Amino acid sequence: MRSKKVTFVNTNGYTLAAKLELPANGAPHNYAIFAHVFTGNKNLSAVRHISRALTLNGIAVLRFDFTGLGESEGDFADTNFTSNVEDLLAAAKFLEDNYKAPTIIVGHSLGGAASIFAASKIESIRAVATIGTPSEPEHVTHLLDSSIEDIETKGFANVTIGGRTFMIKKQFLDDLRSKDMYEILHNLKKAILVLHSPQDKIVEIDNAAKIYGAAYHPKSFITLDGADHMLTDKIAASYAGNTIASWVSRYIDLPKKEKLDTDKQVVAKLGKEGYTTEILAGQHGMIADESEEVGGDDFGPSPYELLSSALAACTVMTLQMYARRKNWDLKEVKVHINHDKKYVEDCHDCDQKNSKIDHFERCIEFEGDLSEEQIARLLEIADKCPVHRTLSRDVSISTDLLSEHV
Repeated sequence: MRSKKVTFVNTNGYTLAAKLELPANGAPHNYAIFAHVFTGNKNLSAVRHISRALTLNGIAVLRFDFTGLGESEGDFADTNFTSNVEDLLAAAKFLEDNYKAPTIIVGHSLGGAASIFAASKIESIRAVATIGTPSEPEHVTHLLDSSIEDIETKGFANVTIGGRTFMIKKQFLDDLRSKDMYEILHNLKKAILVLHSPQDKIVEIDNAAKIYGAAYHPKSFITLDGADHMLTDKIAASYAGNTIASWVSRYIDLPKKEKLDTDKQVVAKLGKEGYTTEILAGQHGMIADESEEVGGDDFGPSPYELLSSALAACTVMTLQMYARRKNWDLKEVKVHINHDKKYVEDCHDCDQKNSKIDHFERCIEFEGDLSEEQIARLLEIADKCPVHRTLSRDVSISTDLLSEHV
């Protein structure tokens, strides 16, 4: 995931801080806006993991801090639900003016409610996904229960939420109470996905049922069973992101994907950005990449990890093939590989590059009722696997230019 810091100005003239997450190839086919939870920010764990899942599917994500939160300008005490919606509209305009109009909006908790309201005003939005969202914006006031009387009588109160203190003014409550989510849903007529955990203790699951019931088709519901409201578990957040990416593909325009094709056994393709490489091996597609330490995105195994994988896979196949032919009780075999470059033993010129050789450390685990003699024979057979033998020999590689590309 490639992250780009950006800013945009809302209708009140405040500069809002944002990050634009791009796919590895830097060429998204669609743009999405993410609206974070009440009093949250763009860098929350769930926001990052869901954004990553979307970018892996070619969708760029603009995640930003609402006015007065995170790195954005403004005073949170002067904001309300309406201003959150206006911030989302400003985010959509920023994308339309500088990149491409957004087609997707994703909102978490109160951010989900704001996303529904904003989607009704953003013509380009074709799909809305809500996560742990209240069916009525006013639901968020339960977080303020002990302070509502002070807010009503004094006009404001300092409220602690998530370990941080915020000033909440009466205008915030009045604004929430004036919003009718059901009317907006009734007129939305856009695809909507409702994601919610039955174990959500902040926004109960009944809210999801009400949103789903009020929305028109096409609408879908996905349970995030076992997840908490904040999706603090990485697996749960990634699942939500992958689900949204898969679901939304039915409602947005997707470019026709060029399929890799070759008359050779393997073909690999890489554009001018990053190192994420598309591979077709026989009929099987896969991804290779480099680690983040060397400038990659770590979306797939590195070339040397693939090479080590080939040796490991060939070893286990060869061992099982031999054991089955002999009717030996080899229930399972595991092969662990490390690759490194080591100095040739007793080298005289250790400062020279060719004084190092590639070294593969292979450790083998056997499970089954095997005798010591059988184990010893299997270890001998491991050295006879075809990939091992190929790596142990001098290898010839010829390079030609395909004439059709000259």
